[in-house]
Amino acid sequence: MVKSYSKSEFHQLMEKVEVVDVRVKNYLELTGYDKWARLYATVHRGWTLSSNIAESINAALVSARELPIYDFLEEETLYTRTDLIGKFQAILQQNEAECTRMKVIPASEYVYTVHDEEKYFIVCLKKKKSSCHAFQLDEIPCVHACVVLDSKNLEKGPYYSHIYKPKTVMRTYDLPAYPLPHKDDWVMPKKILDEVVLPPKYKRPPGRPAKKERGKSERDMFRKKSKNCCSSCGLKRHNRRSCRKYNK
Repeated sequence: MVKSYSKSEFHQLMEKVEVVDVRVKNYLELTGYDKWARLYATVHRGWTLSSNIAESINAALVSARELPIYDFLEEETLYTRTDLIGKFQAILQQNEAECTRMKVIPASEYVYTVHDEEKYFIVCLKKKKSSCHAFQLDEIPCVHACVVLDSKNLEKGPYYSHIYKPKTVMRTYDLPAYPLPHKDDWVMPKKILDEVVLPPKYKRPPGRPAKKERGKSERDMFRKKSKNCCSSCGLKRHNRRSCRKYNK
């Protein structure tokens, strides 16, 4: 439901949730669809849900990791050879690869019909919209917009959002970071100075923490346990070491 582009798909999935547990449906409704569903979002959130991108650039930026944040980002942009940052460049490339099997029929200068097998979609380049809703929600040319742009030999640059460009990442931190005065010159309220901060109640035990097991699903709980099979006699419920025939 989070990734749905159409309301029909969204509500079909919601009906499945209701069948499993109506309390989950009620909770999601009370939370507000605009808080978590792409289709109902009132603002653009970027849809970056993990920090995996940070892990992927570590190898290339070993020497830059000790730099201040702005210098670090400046160094990072030197390694970016594409128009968009990694995740969204991959989305655009995937859309470009899938658009070769579609047919475009122009309706006007800006409006086109794209036939995708048994379905067809309407694309308006002027408004940057498609009836599949992916164009306007992702702010990247969807597969249907890509085939229209290719048919007109148009560049895709003007049709994706600037927030996906590496330079935008730099501008995010292009603000002065004002230094703090010496701690002797700090003006602290009396209620803060009088507050006593106690140490944590529990201390971490020495040594490496114990490995946590993942939560078992219902499928794991009801899965039948495999029974031992003796490699000597072939019977179950014992092994070769405890086999009576083998150890006679």
